[in-house]
Amino acid sequence: MTKTALICGSYAFDSIMVFHDQFKNHILPDKVHMLNISFLVPTLRKEFGGCGGNIAYNLHLLGASAIPMATVGEDFAPYLAWMQKQNINTTHMRVIEGAYTGQAFITTDIDDNQITAFHPGAMNDSHQNRVSDANAVDIGIISPDGREGMIEHAQQFFAAKIPFMFDPGQGMPMFSGTELVTFIEQATYVVVNDYESQMLADKTGLDLTTIATKVEALIITKGGQGSEVHTGGEVISIASIKAHSIQDPTGCGDAYRAGLLYGLMNDMDWQTCAQLANLLGSIKIAHLGTQNHQFDIAKIEKLYQQNYGQPLFC
Repeated sequence: MTKTALICGSYAFDSIMVFHDQFKNHILPDKVHMLNISFLVPTLRKEFGGCGGNIAYNLHLLGASAIPMATVGEDFAPYLAWMQKQNINTTHMRVIEGAYTGQAFITTDIDDNQITAFHPGAMNDSHQNRVSDANAVDIGIISPDGREGMIEHAQQFFAAKIPFMFDPGQGMPMFSGTELVTFIEQATYVVVNDYESQMLADKTGLDLTTIATKVEALIITKGGQGSEVHTGGEVISIASIKAHSIQDPTGCGDAYRAGLLYGLMNDMDWQTCAQLANLLGSIKIAHLGTQNHQFDIAKIEKLYQQNYGQPLFC
C-alpha cells in the first residue's frame, strides 16, 4: 500500500550568492555589537527553493506520494509552472493576494558557512491551510514556515493522530522554550542539525537524551561528519558519503529529510533511513541550487548498493 506524506513548509525564491573568501576573515569579534560589513559576491543565482519545496522535489524524484502544502504570493507563477512541469502536486498551494512569495537571500563563503536573510511574505498566512484539507495522509513534516501555521499544523497532526516530523530549522528563534517543548511532545520525530540541536537544548532546558525519550527518534545531521539517530535509548551513528563534488550546501538538509521520510513511508529501519538520507544529501551538494539535481529510485538503489554494500530494499 502506497503511503502519502503531507509536507507543510515554506516555498521561496532563493537568491544564492557566493563570497570567495571566509566570513571569519572579515568579521571582527570585538566589534560585533556595531557590525557594518559588506561582502563582494561576484556569483549570483536565482533558484526555486524553500524547505517545503525542496523536500517535496526530492520525494517526488524518489517516486513517493507527496503533497506539499504552503501559502505563496502573487509572484508565484514561474515556480508553479516549474512544479507542474515536474508533475508535483499543486493542489494545496494557496496564493495570498497582495503578498510576495517567501524570499531567501543566501550568502555562502568558501567554507560553506552561510548567512541568510529571509522575507517570509505569504508564509505568514500558512495557518490558512489546515492539515485536514488534504485527504488520506499517512505521515507529515513541519519544516520552517509561518509561526502560527507551524503551531496550528502541529496541533492538527497530533489531534488527527498522524505521525509527523518536526523540523524547526532556521525558524527556531520564532518560538519560546515552552513552545518548543510542546512541539517535541506532539511530534513523532525531531530532526535538526548539530548547531540547531544545541540551540534546541538551550531553549528548552532539556538535554538531547531527554528530548530523545519524548519522541520515537531524534535525528541530528552533522554535515561532513554524517548524522546520528537517537532512538530506543541508543545512538546510531551514520558515516557521511563522499560527494562527487562539493558545489552548494543549500538544500542538502532538505534532501536529507526527504530521504528520512521516504524510508519511514517504506517501513525501513533507522539505519537504512539515515543512510538513504545521507546519500540524497551527497547528491544534492554536488549540484548548484536546490532543485537542479536529478535521480530516480533505480539510480538510488544502485548508488545505495555501491556505498553501503547492501540492497536498499531487503
